[in-house]
Amino acid sequence: MQQSVKIVFGRFVTFGMIGIIGTLAHYAALILLVEIWAFHPVAATTIGFGFGAVVNYLLNYRYTFNSTKAHRDSGPKFALIALVTGLLNTLTVYAGVDMLGLNYILVQVAATAAVFLLNFVLNSLWTFRESDAT
Repeated sequence: MQQSVKIVFGRFVTFGMIGIIGTLAHYAALILLVEIWAFHPVAATTIGFGFGAVVNYLLNYRYTFNSTKAHRDSGPKFALIALVTGLLNTLTVYAGVDMLGLNYILVQVAATAAVFLLNFVLNSLWTFRESDAT
């Protein structure tokens, strides 16, 4: 039991570190597209999100979960989770800022924490679960 807690904690820490790298990829693409190529920020962040998601998937596949699953199985699952949690983040920020009038930084911090935890749990239990019967 104690060994499995250590494994989950180690994966959680690695998932967080990789999340930082994916976030950097997202923001690098966003800034380049807006500042250099004059993209609209919504389009740029959508493209940046795609870059961040690819970085997160590839690094989590290899380093966090050391997965042996076929990419045709784990890739679509990861993408679906990323889309759902991205929507959750957007809706949380919209609700907190526009509907409740809360400070956007505080709302984004809460949304980021919720999405991070949800991503970790869903990807652990579904995307990269090696004993998955589906």
